[in-house]
Amino acid sequence: MEKVEVLEKKELKEKSDLIDVLLVEDNPDDTELTIHALTEGNKSLHLLHLKDGVEALDFIFAKRSLEKQKIQNDLKLVLLDLKLPKLDGLEVLRKIREDDRTRTLPVVILTSSRERRDIAEAYKLGVNSYVVKPVGFDNYVKTISSLAFYWSLVNEKPV
Repeated sequence: MEKVEVLEKKELKEKSDLIDVLLVEDNPDDTELTIHALTEGNKSLHLLHLKDGVEALDFIFAKRSLEKQKIQNDLKLVLLDLKLPKLDGLEVLRKIREDDRTRTLPVVILTSSRERRDIAEAYKLGVNSYVVKPVGFDNYVKTISSLAFYWSLVNEKPV
């Protein structure tokens, strides 16, 4: 089995074709907990962590060139917080869904917001799932591990 690999933006250039999961989260505590939960029991996951919406769109849409087309095909899941610096999660989701090349990319909102308007807007924009960050370490790890397992191993992406 491959080793779990968590990459930051600065490490991306030489390894960008390996990304399975893109985590877009600005809170360091939530990031650490989510990375732990995502890699728990999953020994072949390549995860990229980005801290704001602009970085996320730059990564996703840098795949436009033919030489980087493979990256988009390898990306299995985007875990997206709503409250992000520079560009919020709903705007990132909107941009992803507006482009034919990324319209079917699985996006899960992972946030602390239970606001009805956030939930309604996310689904209106085409989010695949809206998950409120669970409370308690064990519950968080179990929920996020299950989420990662489903989207990266069980779910079949559109061809």
